[in-house]
Amino acid sequence: MKILNYNRETAVDYAKKWAFLRNPNFYNFDSVGGDCTSFVSQCLYAGSKTMNFSSNGWFYKNGYNKSPSWSGVEFLYQFLINNKSVGPFATKTDINTIKKADIIQLSFDGKTFAHSLFVVDVIDNNITRECFVASHSDDSYYRNLFTYNYQKARFLSIAGVRTF
Repeated sequence: MKILNYNRETAVDYAKKWAFLRNPNFYNFDSVGGDCTSFVSQCLYAGSKTMNFSSNGWFYKNGYNKSPSWSGVEFLYQFLINNKSVGPFATKTDINTIKKADIIQLSFDGKTFAHSLFVVDVIDNNITRECFVASHSDDSYYRNLFTYNYQKARFLSIAGVRTF
């Protein structure tokens, strides 16, 4: 198995193109719980070009044939953190080390993580580190993370992509 680089620029370009639109190649989950994690998965796929078709993997064939990790917040987190096989994998990080094309997930009640965001830019200034994100469900591009009203955030850094 080889580890490839994750193409962060391609992933961010995808986010910019589709933040306010829906790619017709993917089902729009807005009416069935939200499209945020599917959008993040689409961005990840644009930058990784590799899916994992195992029973606990990360893949999309159509709206009825996809892994839970493609469109479920907690399932995506578990896949990325625990993936030792094919596809993208991530490590837990924090706001101080998050990078462009990484992922942030939010908990609004402090218990359940319910929203996935795709990082499109990070700006360090002398006072704070600002993350700008793209998302679906609450469509946005280059929205400052600090404009969300959340209780907890978790940060995932995409470490690479495994392939055969």
